[in-house]
Amino acid sequence: MPFAIRSYRRVPICCPIAYQTGDFEGHGTVWNCSMTGWRFSGTLPLREGEIFSLTAKLPSEQNVYVLAASVCWVRGEDYGADTLLMDEESREVLGRYLDQDLIDWMESHW
Repeated sequence: MPFAIRSYRRVPICCPIAYQTGDFEGHGTVWNCSMTGWRFSGTLPLREGEIFSLTAKLPSEQNVYVLAASVCWVRGEDYGADTLLMDEESREVLGRYLDQDLIDWMESHW
């Protein structure tokens, strides 16, 4: 995959994920995320370019539903994915979580 500058800051996170493609479901862990993408590992093998849906349970106990994501890279059981379609409520929940993470980081470093 060629080098690309991300348009959003990735936030380290450790939370459970369930993801589906076709009739199959996998489970795993999200390691970082942003408004536009995810890095996770999981039990269901995916291929680069594959489209899937996911549900992540944030540490705040709120769920984020991504209706469509695309696998950008695969390294063993680790995956990078771009968010293609997310409902507005999930976008707001994720945005609030990421904003709070940034505020917490700034308060601890200044």
